[in-house]
Amino acid sequence: MRADGYLRENLRAVVQLARPVNGLITMASVLVAAVLAGSLEPLEAVALACASAGLINAAGNTINDYFDVEIDRVNKPHRPLPAGRISSRRALLAAGVEFASGNLLAAIISPAMLLFAVFFSALICIYSSHLKRTPLWGNVAVSLTSAAAFIYGGMAVQRPREAVIPALFAFFYHLGREIIKDMEDMTGDRLGNAHTFPVRYGKRKSVALVWGNFLLLVGLTMWPYLTGGYGTTYFIVVVTGIYPVIGYVLFSLLRRTDPDHLNFLSNLLKADMLIGLIALYFR
Repeated sequence: MRADGYLRENLRAVVQLARPVNGLITMASVLVAAVLAGSLEPLEAVALACASAGLINAAGNTINDYFDVEIDRVNKPHRPLPAGRISSRRALLAAGVEFASGNLLAAIISPAMLLFAVFFSALICIYSSHLKRTPLWGNVAVSLTSAAAFIYGGMAVQRPREAVIPALFAFFYHLGREIIKDMEDMTGDRLGNAHTFPVRYGKRKSVALVWGNFLLLVGLTMWPYLTGGYGTTYFIVVVTGIYPVIGYVLFSLLRRTDPDHLNFLSNLLKADMLIGLIALYFR
């Protein structure tokens, strides 16, 4: 392969490892959190926070694939590492550059932002190397990291309290989705000796846990409307755009739990995150 073709293939693999759609959702979460806090000032800090969160998210996705390469040979052989389109060493280097860049941008904003970014960068690494293979702890770590994007946005405009409710919503939304993803990956996780909740307790209890989690989320998302904190537009978007998807996912899990269908449900929930952000924006 010519040098330029090899370089292009490696760059393409780096982008795929980063999962740019996830990064865009993370950046949008930071931006929405700043808006919810009532300010986009200082605008430079918000822009840096968005970029920082996106880079740390990219690093987290890359380091996750680095540690999961053997499991992905079974579950996702098309991914760049098991497919051999990039070496583990280069993937690790890419993650290091992304982590360093994301934390550097946080340092430019404030020392508090840097500490926050360093903490969650470390949590992501611990998750990928250890927690992911434990029942629920890995799911909780991912959900906390996803929820932290909202707090990060609030911190950028020095109003983190305003982002607590959206962060709570994000935590439980991601927690349910992560359990579904673990159900999808059971075959490879068993071979890789990963003791996730579905591997340890089975699909039936996992489905029950997903049901309980999302029912709790429905109650939580209705609470700010009923108490007057969020307005009618928020209510309409949630009732028409979020609840039907959650309902479909829950009842669908009672009928089918094969990997292909679980993958579809996981992607459906990911797509619906954008509707959730819209609901929060128009609260």
